[in-house]
Amino acid sequence: MKIKLAMKSLCIGFLGGLALSVEASSLSITVVNDKQQPVDDVVIELLPQKLAEEPSSEASQKNDESHEIGQRNRTFVPFVSAVTVGSSVAFPNYDKTRHHVYSFSKAKTFELKLYVGSPDTTIQFNKAGVVAIGCNIHDYMQAYIYVGGSPWMGVTKDDGRVQVQQLPKGTYQLKLWHPWQLEAFEQKEIVLSENSKSIKLTFNIEEKEKPSPPENKWQDLFKDTP
Repeated sequence: MKIKLAMKSLCIGFLGGLALSVEASSLSITVVNDKQQPVDDVVIELLPQKLAEEPSSEASQKNDESHEIGQRNRTFVPFVSAVTVGSSVAFPNYDKTRHHVYSFSKAKTFELKLYVGSPDTTIQFNKAGVVAIGCNIHDYMQAYIYVGGSPWMGVTKDDGRVQVQQLPKGTYQLKLWHPWQLEAFEQKEIVLSENSKSIKLTFNIEEKEKPSPPENKWQDLFKDTP
């Protein structure tokens, strides 16, 4: 049964004032719901407002990175990805079954017609926004790409945690996003200086099962690669 949870405000162990002062060059962020259970697949983006030092060359080159969303056992993996504007994404098909990957999203419209293995091209994402991915053959297959304007992003794992590295000292706007969020997250300001710290946020979503293939005993005899 789906459980709808009310949206909670930001919860950090040391609340005080509108600006949250965190000393960090590396920041560990944990996201939980109001029952203190970890929330996975939450995108975290830190948008710099005013930096006290120059970003490292590694951080500034993140928009040149390539990413992958694979198709395994008739499921997109990962379910949620976060990429910087200008990044490219590959869509290899590791199944024996052919897939037809597409998106009609405003941030990016594209189509990779029926194929197995790796298509001849990657898809570049040049506009910020959320891109919903589907398969024209398997309607239950879904995935999401969050395209952000900052190189400092991440997606929480099963433990609700993400580590953001190489953060220059300065002031940032903190954003959260999840495909099943009940309300848009209200951005919060944080100030980063030098020492590594961790913060904990409360963010509730509608509880659902991730997309998975329906049971099919005949197909299981010819199960795709794990």
